[in-house]
Amino acid sequence: MQKFLFALSLGFGVIIMMAQHGNAEPTNCAARGKVVQSLNDQYGETRRSIGLGQNNGVVELFASDNTGTWTILVTLPNGMSCLMAAGDAFEFTSDALQRGAPT
Repeated sequence: MQKFLFALSLGFGVIIMMAQHGNAEPTNCAARGKVVQSLNDQYGETRRSIGLGQNNGVVELFASDNTGTWTILVTLPNGMSCLMAAGDAFEFTSDALQRGAPT
């Protein structure tokens, strides 16, 4: 009987956590100015490249030569920016396209 009650309470706990997760706001999005300032202040990252993605989202790569950190930021037309990926060991390359090279 105790095992049944424990399993039942555990099941209710999982359901409650799933419901809260579904209603949660994404925590990796904010106004673009705030995000860019934070990337610069906390990591020394500056914009290295920019492009237009799906749904007219602006995709930017920020990186720091000093710390080696990098961040991919997507800004939506409504001005909200979301962190999509981040990492370490950033290295800028300028590889030329080799024509006829095997793929």
